[in-house]
Amino acid sequence: MPLYRYKIRDDQGNIHQGESEASSAEALAALFQSQQAIPLDIVEVPAGTSLSLEKLLNIRFDAKVTLDDLNLYCRQMYTLINAGVPLIKALRGLVATTRNPSLAKALNDVVENLEAGMELSGCYSRHPRVFPALFCHMVQVGEVTGKLDQVFIQLAVYFEREKETINRVKSALRYPTFVIVAILFAVVFVSLFVIPAFERVFASAGSNLPLATRILMGLSSFMQNQWPLLLAGSILMVFVVRRTLKTTKGRYLWDQYKLKIPLVGSIILRATLARFSRGFNMSYTAGVPLSQALGLTARAVSNAYVGEKIEMIRNGIERGESLTRSATKTGMFTPLVLQMLAVGEESGSVDTMLEDVAEFYEREVDYDLKNLSSAIEPIMIVIIGAMVLVLALGVFLPMWNLASIAR
Repeated sequence: MPLYRYKIRDDQGNIHQGESEASSAEALAALFQSQQAIPLDIVEVPAGTSLSLEKLLNIRFDAKVTLDDLNLYCRQMYTLINAGVPLIKALRGLVATTRNPSLAKALNDVVENLEAGMELSGCYSRHPRVFPALFCHMVQVGEVTGKLDQVFIQLAVYFEREKETINRVKSALRYPTFVIVAILFAVVFVSLFVIPAFERVFASAGSNLPLATRILMGLSSFMQNQWPLLLAGSILMVFVVRRTLKTTKGRYLWDQYKLKIPLVGSIILRATLARFSRGFNMSYTAGVPLSQALGLTARAVSNAYVGEKIEMIRNGIERGESLTRSATKTGMFTPLVLQMLAVGEESGSVDTMLEDVAEFYEREVDYDLKNLSSAIEPIMIVIIGAMVLVLALGVFLPMWNLASIAR
């Protein structure tokens, strides 16, 4: 859906500005009119925007705003608004106390635009690298409903759970990643330093060497002679991979592939679906229209492949299909989850069912993460054992042959 920049007047005569996604300008105007607001100006935002050199440098070198920063900021905003502190005064206080320079810079701009007459959600939307689209639209809902403090505490809980899920997945993958890297370093060390020392001994003996030894010596000789080419190739490969992942197609292919990695792919998928369920539930409960809530959540899951599947659900709903039927066509959800969604639609409690779905996936992820190490350890042991066996056959067999000849 296209993005529109709008200016409206509410039923009390106050002017509000911001950005919102809609199928057309007429549909957005009808939405505002249903909320007792008068649309003054609705303009479509161009898909591409140019960036100045200064902005590019700021994007490159400014500190990244993390989920922890957003979680703390939302909790502070909830406390200050709930205590009755004026909005601009609260924001100025947070500008002076926040530790992240990128967040402080963005908040300072938010204060300036707020004083110039913009609404809060519109001020946030000017900084998409700091405040996600889901954050901006939730704040917009809070402004319209007058429940801004409740929106901030909901966002804080959402960011906190998001961070916990990401940390659990990273923690589970840390052990196998460390083992694989250690094995690669061991192979390089043995090939460059250990095998050459034995190679001189074997060459002086002049005996026929076993096949395993000749393979190891060939590999060692290749790495010694071609190490500049190998190093340059490795650096080039890392550069190409990083550039590819920054493209839309490359990111999509990687997001699709990592869901199929043995042992961990299904865990990543369920963790992503848990994030989708929580984000969708939060938007839907806050009063964001169903189609728009799905569009926001599709961008919030940080996975292009899963985001495309969520867009399929959104398109199905816009065609008049039910939520359950559209979700079934994606093939991402288990029959149990689909039954829960169907019950939620029939009973009119989709928000409750989404909360239950999120908790269901989170329990499954926790269980699988606890058992992941025990599942990976046998595979790592086999790999290490195979490497030790090859080294033993390649190094010690010729030494035993030399010892028997010496006798």
